Order: sequence, then C-alpha cells, then structure tokens
Amino acid sequence: MNASKINEMVNNKIDDLSQSFSSNPENIHFLKDLTDNSYSYNLVNSFLIFKSIDNILVLLYPNNNDSLVAINIIDNKIVNEIKNAADKLNPNFDYFLDKINKRDLIISISTFENEVKVWNFNNLECLINIININEFGRIYSACFLNDNENIFVITSNYSICDCGPIKVYDFNGTKINEINDSDKTTYFINNYYDKKLKKNFIVSGNKGFVTSYDYQENKIYHIYNDENNFHYHSNIIINDINETTKLIESCGDEFIRVWDFHFGDLIYIIEVNNSTLYGLCLWNNNYIFAGCKNGIIKLIDLRTGNVVKDLISHNGDVMTIKKILHPQYGECLFSQGICDDQIKLWIN
Repeated sequence: MNASKINEMVNNKIDDLSQSFSSNPENIHFLKDLTDNSYSYNLVNSFLIFKSIDNILVLLYPNNNDSLVAINIIDNKIVNEIKNAADKLNPNFDYFLDKINKRDLIISISTFENEVKVWNFNNLECLINIININEFGRIYSACFLNDNENIFVITSNYSICDCGPIKVYDFNGTKINEINDSDKTTYFINNYYDKKLKKNFIVSGNKGFVTSYDYQENKIYHIYNDENNFHYHSNIIINDINETTKLIESCGDEFIRVWDFHFGDLIYIIEVNNSTLYGLCLWNNNYIFAGCKNGIIKLIDLRTGNVVKDLISHNGDVMTIKKILHPQYGECLFSQGICDDQIKLWIN
C-alpha cells in the first residue's frame, strides 16, 4: 500500500491521538528507530505527534542544529523543517489544530532567552514572538488554550524567588491576564478542557505539588499534595474516560499518584521500588507505561499496582512516551530518552 493511500486511512482511523483503547499491551515490543538526529534534554514533551490539517501523521522533533524537523510517520520523509526554532536545553512544545483558519500551530520555547514563539507549521511563518516573559526567571513550558474560538498562549512561571505568575497572551502576543495565586515555580503547564462542565482548567506542575486553576474564574481550583513529595512535577495526565476524572502524576521519585481531579482527593499511590519515574503514558484504564531511569520503560497494571513488563529502551532516562493509533501497526508507543538521538517505535 502506498503512502498516499495510507494517509487517507489516517483521517478515517484517527480521531483523537490520545484516546484510550481496550487492548492488552503486554505483548508490546520494539520495532524500529525512527530518527538518528533528534535531541532531547530533561523535560517531557521532547517531541510531538499530530495529524495535520492535510491529514498527514506527523512526528515533530528538535535536532542538534536547533531546528524542528517534521517527518511523515508513514514513510519517514521530511515534511517540514522550522529552522532556529528549538532550544536544546528545553525541547518542549505544544500543538493546536486551528480548524477555523485551517492551519497547524506549534509552540516552541527558548528557555534562557525567556521567550515563546508560535509557528504556522504549514508555511513556517512565525506568528507570535513573546519575549521577556519572566522578569526574574526562565520559561520552561507553555501551552495553547482555546476559549470561545479565541486562541491564547499560557506561559509557565519559573523563578528562584517564586515572584512571577502564570501569564495569558492573546494571538497578538499581548499579555491580557495573569492567573491569581500562581507564583510558584513550575516546569510543566497544560490546559485541560472539561467537556462535562464546559470549562477550561490550567494544570501546573510545581515543586512538591500539582495545582489546577479555574481559567474562567481565575482562581485556584485544587492543590494536589500528599506532603511527602519534594520533587518537581514534569508529567501530568488527565484521564476523564470514566465518571471520576483522574489526575495522574509522576515527579522523579518512585511513586505514581492518582488524584480525583474535581475533589482534590488522593485516590491511591503506586510504588515502583528502585525505579525513578518520569514520563507517563496511559494505555487504557487498566495500564500505564512509565519512563524510568537508565533507559527502562515499565508497564504497570493499574488494577494491582504491579509491574508486568520491563522494556529496555534508551541510553538515558526516559522522559517522553506517547501512544497513538497507527494506521499500519494499530496501537503503538513512541519513546525517547535524555540526550538520545533516537525516537523509538514500539508495536503491540
């Protein structure tokens, strides 16, 4: 089957790359390396996978030349390259499908330059360049937020003295708001839209705890803190498949914590002895993959809390794991380790 036919299948088979599936992942195994020139550091989201407005399944990653390279996952051919867009110290991105203007939008971050850029992936145009975001610190994470068909950019706070709030910028790059009581250092920020409540929330990974904010009311929604955690949170998943919306997080210790998102209660903790946990990927309601120290990925049964399989994967700590429904291979994983030039494909 040629690439054009397979790309037609993508539109029919993939509605949501992050959806939850029902299959058993215990037979998952390594298939191949997809790159030999990617670059990752110590943060989650060191690559992106998305279905473009042209229905191409795209893998976007930074290389050693500070460029963002996009390849077609089906045939591994380069689709686009955004030059001088990546920051080796922080390859952390976000993606938004702008259906109204029929374009793919990408956020890139320059940590020490303290700036965020928004790109039109389709024509490589830099649409927004937000500079001097945190007066006394750096910028480590940013995300898109869609509210009433308007697109905003949310930037994280990072400061030694915790004196800069989370900021909201419009699509002209103008700061229009600051999130109240959000002046705690964070490495991770994302937007979660609750379909039942029809509300936007901002989720922030702080040192020692996670915070959610009600975007419309501009106030803290909940603080998720078990008082025994002193690490920075860099990976947070919201699972709203069942009646109880769960916040699942890891922070570089031996625990995965599962919270009730809307009530702020700790539901349960999974301890993985002798394993420092980083990147998380929910397979379905029963399994989660956890990236670990020394290049290992662990498959954990959420029903029992037991590790059912180890995948020996990368040379460095595994910070980023993503799952998609691949038109050729079905349910599969993509993973990357710190300072690793390979992004690996695992199939079930």
